[in-house]
Amino acid sequence: MRTGLYPGTFDPITLGHIDIIRRASTLVDKLVIGIAINRDKGPLFSLDERVAMVEAECAAIAAESGIKIVAHPFDNLLITCAQEVGASVIVRGLRAVADFEYEYQMVGMNRAMNDEIETVFLMADAHYQAIASKLVKEICRLDGDISTFVSPRVARALKEKYR
Repeated sequence: MRTGLYPGTFDPITLGHIDIIRRASTLVDKLVIGIAINRDKGPLFSLDERVAMVEAECAAIAAESGIKIVAHPFDNLLITCAQEVGASVIVRGLRAVADFEYEYQMVGMNRAMNDEIETVFLMADAHYQAIASKLVKEICRLDGDISTFVSPRVARALKEKYR
């Protein structure tokens, strides 16, 4: 069984994330969504809220694809998390060339720690390349329309946070 790990903060999960999850689900038998605790970023949503959002958003994808999708919080090294969940593949989404610079360095470091775990890059669909959780939060905070960036469920949660 091939297990993939798609890590991120998911604060909140966007349609761009969903696109990568949907496409990654065709490459593996089990997909673990690694939700970084990352206290340094000061997430808007609590860890429990982010886990619940990821689980709710991924339920339909799991049902459609027939694979198991699991939300897994982590606060250690990405490569350590991958080893803990039995992942042979780390899935990373790329929006732009600027993302690649950072990701390239990360792959090198991860391979130095464990060269048996591969990293696979999926380019974001053109419709989702501009979406960033940070920008979605800012647009929502300033009462802008976020309906093309997140699901209705996530939009409601964001609006509730900023109410």
